Amino acid sequence: MKPTPLPLNLYVVDDDEAVRRSLGLLLLSRGHAVQAFASGEAFLAGADVQRPGCAILDLRLGGMSGLQVFEALRGQGSPLVVLFLSGHGDIPMAVEAVQHGAFGWLEKPCNDVRLLATIAQALDKSASIAAQLQARQAAQALWARLTPREMQVARLVAEGKPNKRIALDLAPLELRTVETHRAHVFAKLDLSNSHELERFLRENGI
Repeated sequence: MKPTPLPLNLYVVDDDEAVRRSLGLLLLSRGHAVQAFASGEAFLAGADVQRPGCAILDLRLGGMSGLQVFEALRGQGSPLVVLFLSGHGDIPMAVEAVQHGAFGWLEKPCNDVRLLATIAQALDKSASIAAQLQARQAAQALWARLTPREMQVARLVAEGKPNKRIALDLAPLELRTVETHRAHVFAKLDLSNSHELERFLRENGI
């Protein structure tokens, strides 16, 4: 049974009320649920920045700039995909932001077709991030089912150590007990061998 996909949030952050309204109406007309914020500070305080989604940020905001908001998101490890809106003179800043991990940028005023296409691409990227996040959470939940001793054994198995060596490293621990722990680890994590276990730990940040 596949897990239910995480819902994606869509945010518009712009200090120009007309831009917020027009963008909001355009996105709503295409079936997107969107939240709008007039400042970076309000966005960081009111948005769920730990859930995947897309944030459309104006580069030039009153108070915190779009770049400062972006840096704050990076500092918090947010999975939000960031798309910048910029004026012509802001293009160098927008390019720099993309080099530092932003999804992309669009110059104001932007054609609706291009805007919607770019947002769709950003949401696809966000859906991929959401799937990866969900898979990691599921893997970490499986890992949490192991006993502390099974976790110790699992890490040593992932390093490619044989059972006899593990028994010595974790002494006093009998060889048969190591074999039992090893079998439990593979069964609980639904893995078949040490190579799969090493990849499981590495890919899921365990």
